[in-house]
Amino acid sequence: MTHANCPRCGGRLARDNDSGRCAPCQAAERDRLSAPPVVPASFWEHGPVRRALAERHLGRVVRAYRFHPYHGRTALPQTVVAGWLGITQAQLSRVENGPPLVHLDRLTHWAQVLRIPPRFLWFSLPARLTKVAEYDAAPVKEAGPTERPARTDATLAASNQGGGTTDRRQFHALAALAGIAATGSLDLLAAPHNTARGISMEQVRAVSSLVDEFRRTDAAVGANQLCGLAIRVHAQLSDWAAKATYSREVGEALQATLADLAIETAWLTIDANRRPEARAYLNEAITRARYTDDPRMEVRAFAYLALLTREDRPGESLHAVEAALRSSAGWGTPRLATLLHLRAARTYATLNDMSGFHRAMSRAQREFERGASEDDMPFLHFVTAQEVKGIEGLAYLALGQPERAADSFRAITENPSPVLRRNQIYYSVQLAIAAYRQGNHAEAAYTAMNLLPDVGRVNSGRVSLQLAQLRSHLGQPQRQSAATRKFVEAYDQAVHA
Repeated sequence: MTHANCPRCGGRLARDNDSGRCAPCQAAERDRLSAPPVVPASFWEHGPVRRALAERHLGRVVRAYRFHPYHGRTALPQTVVAGWLGITQAQLSRVENGPPLVHLDRLTHWAQVLRIPPRFLWFSLPARLTKVAEYDAAPVKEAGPTERPARTDATLAASNQGGGTTDRRQFHALAALAGIAATGSLDLLAAPHNTARGISMEQVRAVSSLVDEFRRTDAAVGANQLCGLAIRVHAQLSDWAAKATYSREVGEALQATLADLAIETAWLTIDANRRPEARAYLNEAITRARYTDDPRMEVRAFAYLALLTREDRPGESLHAVEAALRSSAGWGTPRLATLLHLRAARTYATLNDMSGFHRAMSRAQREFERGASEDDMPFLHFVTAQEVKGIEGLAYLALGQPERAADSFRAITENPSPVLRRNQIYYSVQLAIAAYRQGNHAEAAYTAMNLLPDVGRVNSGRVSLQLAQLRSHLGQPQRQSAATRKFVEAYDQAVHA
């Protein structure tokens, strides 16, 4: 027997609705799949959730969370929740079905990500996290069909206004946005001059958790809001590490963690359209990886270097791919090889080398078909079928074949990823560009206009620049039509709002 009402907003369900949610709530939930939703207090009183909490088994808590009726009749996929937690689907499956987690840092982090109220936990959160969790768990008015949850970028904008806002207060606002409070390292970052002269393994783990938070938040909100903060955090932690003392074991872990932070900072500068700043971070990451003989970190840095240098130095881009393939020989997974061959395919297209493009693209598709692996590095989560199609489309654009590019991008927009929202928006902009290059200005305007609300929520400098260029092209008098005028007006209103 089906429910007559939506479990989220209480509205009546249509007779033919077999999803368990009304259409407005389904739409609202799709927007929130990049991060856990804010659930009502009654969520945690559900029988299976309470039993899992009583058993002190966080894996079972996660499973009960995924199958909660609040999410509708279909459970949340493991891939979605694993993305929130910064692990792979296979790892989450083992956690749900294996022995209880015992590491306090992971228990604390996951409890904060899912916003589990402290009163239900069998372990204590640090004092500052308890305040955050209690605030998150406070009774909230459920968003109805026409309401939207508060936007984090609005909070950030308010913190950047005048009126005596201090640099420290701005830092705390940015840190809250990035979820740094969850890592236990906020005090360390906000006041480095008060930190200890020695570095412990616990502090290294806190920094590693911080990098994971940057990565998770970037996937949800884009790089514009995080780039400056990452640069500042990188500078402070690098300076602290250079002056502090630590054991050999801690030193190796610290070098790997700082290399990870440098790579993430480089990526954020690329996505925020501050590309010239990225090379120094990638060079640093390669150096730190070699200090500790860490080929996995070195390969990641080379993969991003190939992306960075593709347009200005395509020859160097191909050398970076070759270096990464050599370094990963013997241990690299199919998903890693897929990414590297995709990087090469896109670079060959930049060089207008059709045979090189087809050769690299065939290798990428062949590796992708081999499937995912439990040994895949977490950063490879974005290497999906949509990403393969997206790179193919970008290559066709570079090769002057917008019709084939549009087909690739359309395949992505017709099968959207609920998790990689930023990438989905990026390739939707590319579809509008492909339509424009075909001379189909009305389709380009229509596609771009439908993106405007999403672009405001996911801030990427690359996307903003390309959308601005498209507006400039479509706004020229010789291309004026009802559709293009409507887009230009909507774009200008959104930008100046």
